[in-house]
Amino acid sequence: MSRRMRIGEVAERTGLSLRTIRHYEEVGLVVPSARSKGGFRLYTDSDVDRLMVIRRMKPLDFSLEEMRDLLDVVDRLSSDEPLPDAERERLRERLDAYRKVADARCETLRARLMAAEDFAATLRRRLDART
Repeated sequence: MSRRMRIGEVAERTGLSLRTIRHYEEVGLVVPSARSKGGFRLYTDSDVDRLMVIRRMKPLDFSLEEMRDLLDVVDRLSSDEPLPDAERERLRERLDAYRKVADARCETLRARLMAAEDFAATLRRRLDART
């Protein structure tokens, strides 16, 4: 049996706020694996991994629906239940489509970061020129 963590520990491990974790639960992206006798949410390492996937998708501007769809694809591909070859191929194609979107968005972020770094360097040069 895997170790179970309360929401505070999960928040610490993921860098997400309690409120954000609860929100992701409310919208169906992650569901605690169990509840304690006192009603506290209990999460497993697998739940933490799922939250980390969500956290990594957020800066790439994936919508909640896209996150939900991608998590469904990953869940189905990772399932122990056998999939027909055609279904497995369709899911892999969807996963690859998300990879392509993520790659493109990463490239956009790199370009924006370069522009921001160039701007910061311009400000530093101006400061250095006046001293």
